[in-house]
Amino acid sequence: MAIGLDNAGFSDALVILGAAGLVIPAFARFRVSPVIGFILVGMLVGPKGLGMLTAQAPWLYYFTISDPHSIEPFAEFGIVLLLFSIGLELSFRRLWAMRAQVFGTGPAELIGSAVLIAVAVHMLGQDWAGAAGLGLALALSSTALVLPLVGTTSPVGRSAFAMLLFEDLALVPIIFALGAMAPTASDEGWVGIAGVALRGGATVVVMYLGGRLVLPRLFAQAARTKSPELFLAASLLVVIVASVATTAAGLSPIVGALLAGLLIAETEYHSEVEVMTAPFKGLALGVFLITVGMSVDLAEVLANWPSLLAAVVAVVGVKAIVTYLLLRVAQTGRGIAAETGLLMGSPSETTLIVLATAAQAQLILPSTAAFWQTVTAIGLTITPLLAKSGQLLSRGIERGRPGDDLPIDDTGEGPGAVVIGFGRVGRMVADLLAVHGQRYIAVEADIDTVTEARAAGYPLLFGDIARAELVDRLDLARARALILTMDDPVLTVRLARRMRALAPDLPIIARARDPRHAAELYRAGVTDAVPETLESSLQLSEAVLVDLGVAMGPVIASIHEKRDELRQSIRAEAEMDRDPRIRRVRRLGEAL
Repeated sequence: MAIGLDNAGFSDALVILGAAGLVIPAFARFRVSPVIGFILVGMLVGPKGLGMLTAQAPWLYYFTISDPHSIEPFAEFGIVLLLFSIGLELSFRRLWAMRAQVFGTGPAELIGSAVLIAVAVHMLGQDWAGAAGLGLALALSSTALVLPLVGTTSPVGRSAFAMLLFEDLALVPIIFALGAMAPTASDEGWVGIAGVALRGGATVVVMYLGGRLVLPRLFAQAARTKSPELFLAASLLVVIVASVATTAAGLSPIVGALLAGLLIAETEYHSEVEVMTAPFKGLALGVFLITVGMSVDLAEVLANWPSLLAAVVAVVGVKAIVTYLLLRVAQTGRGIAAETGLLMGSPSETTLIVLATAAQAQLILPSTAAFWQTVTAIGLTITPLLAKSGQLLSRGIERGRPGDDLPIDDTGEGPGAVVIGFGRVGRMVADLLAVHGQRYIAVEADIDTVTEARAAGYPLLFGDIARAELVDRLDLARARALILTMDDPVLTVRLARRMRALAPDLPIIARARDPRHAAELYRAGVTDAVPETLESSLQLSEAVLVDLGVAMGPVIASIHEKRDELRQSIRAEAEMDRDPRIRRVRRLGEAL
């Protein structure tokens, strides 16, 4: 069957795939979130952008989307796949551990924000029923945008995910409640809410028990065929069936998608499923963001920008303050609470659904719903900017008190060993220092790493070691040793040179990127520089030669020769009067 060039599917696909192919690389090059790019594309090519000009310039038809409803199913599927992928990263054990946050902070944040927004809207002239609907709608935050920005494993991501998960669970009851509040509704609306709760709970239990029995066998059969297509089809089938089941029970389809991800995460196939579905999730999420952009009418924004700006600032401010205060009550650090509050400040994609429900129930006027829909679209657009502002605010808060709550030296003996940088290398050094009873303090510039490490019991300070005042506070001149593990070659050399001038006898051990960097560090005055690629390369070469059948004796001899050759090259380049310490740890037999 022939398909004409004027087919809407062709033009929509051209716009979507062209946006994905151009926006993601372009914005990644400038280190800007692609979220903003997709939303701007939607504003540009939608029916309120260039789509309005198709009558005057018909050729624009192939580069615009004139019917936003035609791509809404793909956008909804993108959100479903997003929640599915989040479920794959979780486990039931971790979800159970978060129950206090999900059902404690979650409802407190939603209800607290909704009440304050409803009171403010009522004071502006809205009746109480409509104010309640607006409060509940605007109190929701965007799962589709927040979690891709911060993930679910960082301190900010864990706090945000707990609240977002409760909001997703509460979405359908909110819709039923608004229907029950309608002027023409009867008491049966509240009975419907109770029925949804019972049906939803029963559906989740049945899906959990059935999934534990069926999914391992289903994916085992798909894996035996060695067909990637069949494996992908099985994955998508599970997501769709789970979403349809929870929708039929009266819950949101994203609850079913999250549950499907959790069930597959308990099997050995979760990594393969995650890899298979990742491209679809990213593209479908891009479609959703394009639909968000298409809902923004620039002409209306320009005509009403003072009131729209005030509304956006008010909503973001109320939600940010409520979230911050609740997290502080829950003993969350000030920096993490502030960042999470700003991130949760914008409205949600589900806000649009709740606003439409409130208008359909005659709780608010269509013009009121249109105004707040524009506010929601603007709020979604600025979510990446709120995330970046939250990071800067968090760092500013923590930098204002670098280590004030963690004493550096309360013995008068100096700080002991000081580890600069607390990535995988720094953490390993700290673990071994602790094993041998050596006092140490570590410094890290990433606030999320600091928060996680402190929660695990590590003595860690937040701060930028490039700042002179932090060096003075650490009292590095009296340290027993300075260990530099940062993944910043330039800063490592600069700090080594500065500390050698400050403390000529201080042992300085530095992580080097390669032999050339090691030579540069030796010239800067370090006591020992350890090239991270050197020993791993030599050990890999040894394993290869032995597995190829070369005798162990000649292999060890050649490894020693290569190590000595590299040692001499570093010594010559660094103009040292001794050999650098580049060697493997001796075997027990050799030591004896």
